[in-house]
Amino acid sequence: MADAPHIPDEAETRARWGAFAWTAENAAQAEKVIARYPAGRQQSAVMPLLDLAQRQVGAETQTQGWLPVPVMEYIARQLDMPYMRVYEVATFYTMYNLAPVGRYHVQVCGTTPCMLRGSDDVFSACKNKGLVKGSTTPDGLFTLTEVECLGACANAPMVQINDDNFEDLTYDSMSAILDDLAAGKQPKIGPQIDRQTSCPEGGPTSLPEMVDDNHDYRGQWGATAA
Repeated sequence: MADAPHIPDEAETRARWGAFAWTAENAAQAEKVIARYPAGRQQSAVMPLLDLAQRQVGAETQTQGWLPVPVMEYIARQLDMPYMRVYEVATFYTMYNLAPVGRYHVQVCGTTPCMLRGSDDVFSACKNKGLVKGSTTPDGLFTLTEVECLGACANAPMVQINDDNFEDLTYDSMSAILDDLAAGKQPKIGPQIDRQTSCPEGGPTSLPEMVDDNHDYRGQWGATAA
């Protein structure tokens, strides 16, 4: 089960983030997002603005980013909505971090398909690299979280690290990914085996000619090609 985070709102948090404001670039982006919605519906922009704010915090802290309470209050003021409504959105969706995280937020899916396909091995690889579930490593590099389904069941087990999915994992491939990130390298994103996205292992079993070309099968099906 996904862990419930502690949401810090101490004096230190307010001292650090109480004066939060958009960068010039993000201010322009925020206005562009708000303009997508009809007059009187600006509150509909709350989700993209929360994501934008989290990314700005991440850029300032060299982490994946999180949403301090003063930052959520800033968005509430901009959208003229009660802070509690912003808080409700931020606490409902797990893509928003409500407490500080490391540079790489390692989110391991522990739902049934991933569990059956070896998520315990993925957790073991993380543990043996010094990652502890629900915590950030002392060097600030990794935060490990167990999450619910991330929608890549055909490629189980998988993890999401920041914005990238790493799929078809084993103990060894997960260990190699963590080693690469720790060394400042970019590991291969997506399936970690010889597989195209979520096609069957070994390659597609239907319409294989479509892999490399927009193949016209209609002649084979008895239809006349236009």
